[in-house]
Amino acid sequence: EADYSAGEAILIDKHSGITSFGIVNRLRRIIHVKKVGHAGTLDPRATGLLIICTGKKTKTISSFQDLPKVYSGIIKLGEKTPSMDSETEVIEKKSTDGISEEMIFTARDKFTGDIEQIPPMYSALKHNGKALYKYARKGEEVVREPRKVKVYYFNITGINLPEINFEIKCSKGTYIRSIANDLGDVLNCGGHLKELRREKIGDYSVDDALTLKEFEDHYSVQIN
Repeated sequence: EADYSAGEAILIDKHSGITSFGIVNRLRRIIHVKKVGHAGTLDPRATGLLIICTGKKTKTISSFQDLPKVYSGIIKLGEKTPSMDSETEVIEKKSTDGISEEMIFTARDKFTGDIEQIPPMYSALKHNGKALYKYARKGEEVVREPRKVKVYYFNITGINLPEINFEIKCSKGTYIRSIANDLGDVLNCGGHLKELRREKIGDYSVDDALTLKEFEDHYSVQIN
């Protein structure tokens, strides 16, 4: 029997259209425990593994955050957006004609291993105590320092232009949106992240996770 007030880690398969904090709030209401937090945000449109810690287990959140992560998704070439994903309108369109598979693989190799990324303006990183996306929404640009991250592998699992399916294993702090945007820049046609799913955090897999609805049903059975 899980004791959520004492402390548990819950694996949730997040659905699209809800914030990570929204999931935390819903779980708080389901299990009636005040102390609930998540180990690593997923963007609202992204789906997949979210590790939720309750009670004393919230103290271990940073150890989950430090684990490498595996994502799958779709990069759409030929279209740039300010947020580098599908949350914002397309601001630039270019043809993907003449882009060969070989060009895509060559470009991909630039984003494998130890790389430097400039974090997106549309991110929760703080500048003078205020999240960057708040500046971005006002159309303000803040100079960001490049950050070193590690991409263990970047597999192209399908090419159906303008879309590329991929799977990436990366270190904490890696922005997949930046990879999508920067890959498009290298190919000279622009690109953004169309879909993202977190498959794994360390050895924890989304295959072992429950959707919010499944968790709610499962939990109400446990207590009745």
